[in-house]
Amino acid sequence: MTAILHQCRLDSPIGELTLIASEAGLRRISWPDEEVAHCDGVGGDDAHPVLAAAAEQLGEYFNGDRHEFDLPLDVVGTDFQREVWFALISVPYGQTASYGEQAERIGRPGASRAVGAANGKNPLPIVLPCHRIVGADGSLTGFAGGLDLKQKLLAHEQAQQSLHI
Repeated sequence: MTAILHQCRLDSPIGELTLIASEAGLRRISWPDEEVAHCDGVGGDDAHPVLAAAAEQLGEYFNGDRHEFDLPLDVVGTDFQREVWFALISVPYGQTASYGEQAERIGRPGASRAVGAANGKNPLPIVLPCHRIVGADGSLTGFAGGLDLKQKLLAHEQAQQSLHI
């Protein structure tokens, strides 16, 4: 049985995001230039409770008032992908970790390439903060939204963090 999906668009400082939810939780956040063809037939529903909560919490994040998300999630992926994506939550706001550190965090040292590939398919960027994962030397590498967007998200968090020190 196919899940009924709902979507809404959210204006943000990084452009218009598309939020997609099932009855179980938030399923996807799409970047401004990302195709959402995989959601054909999904109707707009700004009043859906999961979408309303996600829009509110993302607004708080962009205002600097929220560092962690408290949303029901309906994450679809392999067991490995889900393990990698949920491990992203352990990287503190405004900080970064390497792909290798993330691989160690999930008990799979040496799987940094597989971790990178999984992060590249993260359906819930920002909420599951893959932008906080960097190369072993600290360089910005691979990001579905583009490296400019990754830099903006990290700069936003670091600026907000320095305001609260």
